[in-house]
Amino acid sequence: MSDINELSAVALGRKIKEKEVSVKEALDACFAAIDKKDEEVHAYITVDKDAAYKRAEDVQKKIDAGELKSPLAGVPAAIKDNMCTKDLKTTCASKILYNFVPTFTATAVENLENAGSIVLGKTNMDEFAMGSTTETSAFGVTRNPRNTAHVPGGSSGGSAAAVAADECAFALGSDTGGSIRQPAGYCGVVGMKPTYGTVSRYGLVAYGSSLDQIGPLAKSTEDIAVILEAIASHDKKDSTSLDRKDTDFTSALKEDVKGMKIGLPRDYFGDGLDPEVAAAVKKAAEDLKAAGAEVEEFDLKLVKYAIPAYYTIADAEASSNLERFDGIKYGYRTDNFTDLHDLYKKTRSEGFGPEVQRRIMLGSFVLSSGYYDAYYLKALKVKALIKQAFDEAFAKYDFILGPVAPTTAPELGKSLSDPMKMYLGDIYTISVNLAGLPGICLPCGKDKTGLPIGLQLIGDCFKEKTLIQAAYTYEKIRGTV
Repeated sequence: MSDINELSAVALGRKIKEKEVSVKEALDACFAAIDKKDEEVHAYITVDKDAAYKRAEDVQKKIDAGELKSPLAGVPAAIKDNMCTKDLKTTCASKILYNFVPTFTATAVENLENAGSIVLGKTNMDEFAMGSTTETSAFGVTRNPRNTAHVPGGSSGGSAAAVAADECAFALGSDTGGSIRQPAGYCGVVGMKPTYGTVSRYGLVAYGSSLDQIGPLAKSTEDIAVILEAIASHDKKDSTSLDRKDTDFTSALKEDVKGMKIGLPRDYFGDGLDPEVAAAVKKAAEDLKAAGAEVEEFDLKLVKYAIPAYYTIADAEASSNLERFDGIKYGYRTDNFTDLHDLYKKTRSEGFGPEVQRRIMLGSFVLSSGYYDAYYLKALKVKALIKQAFDEAFAKYDFILGPVAPTTAPELGKSLSDPMKMYLGDIYTISVNLAGLPGICLPCGKDKTGLPIGLQLIGDCFKEKTLIQAAYTYEKIRGTV
């Protein structure tokens, strides 16, 4: 079964279609890997074997009858636990939603199921997607399969770890400030955040509504293109959903970067960047240059303002989005209370973890009377200036190349003890969300301890195909497909 686990999603789908592997055998392999590894890795919060095997029978019949022709038909997937799944727990890794079972399924997950993919279970994450290490979960930490003394990144660390540990063929994550790309970099897999609005947010439990975006994590760029093509759709249930006509992402799987102009921001290679990471990323730039691309260094202004602007806006939106969790409608409710106000206060104090409470308090502060103009309004102005800086860069370059994080995966407990250090770990990813841009992360080497180093490619809005083509070409150069 081990060779099944190591297959990419597309390769496994091909073997299922050609009847070399049955859908049940694909599930057997994934569940065997989960049983063997997940006690240590802890990529999953919930695994649903019964429902998966029941669905496998139906999917196999439809494949055999020629009704399901998607490349993902019969392919097992893991879903981050902040996407609603009908009749399957959705906890957001929080005590306050420990028993919440939705009555509907998120559109992105529904699109996967329509393509014939099978949901194995729900992956661990930082509580309500607030964190960069998957250590703030109420259900315990997730460990990096490449070295279990280290974090897998976050907040989609469970999804990245599940892919890296071969506990699924691919996974879905969500990216608010780098939460797909950074764990992909730490775990040595491929992860993509598409242009804001490309994938419906309906059924995604909101953290920062103007920043959140669902995207895939997988073993290759080809997988990413196929999965993104399956989940991208216009959705009337999401007012921010885009009606795009250019979602044939697999058409960009070409080995060609000749004539492409690549921008290398000097601001991304300054103090704080690990020398090994810098060397690996610059080597990738040289490899693409040797393949025919033009590489040029430039100044990307306002990067230093991205972190304060991001955390001001994201926390303000979080404080508003998390108001609904009050112990009345669903989820956790405190046992001892005297009146309604006491119920709210105790439920939220007991149900939310320290990091979520910290961000709610900060968000409420920047939205409060007397501080709104000084902080929140100013952050929105900085956001607009950051978008303007990217617009100027993309007038010259096809895409921007840089590191995905300042270091490789830190040891467990190191970042969490210093929240500011954890926040600074997002320095290369958050501006992409502030500007609504697409970004892809893929492996570009390892440090001296063997931990993966991630390379990030950033494109202009709606330029996913450019990123996919460049990433696919780079994979061919490195021979990692």
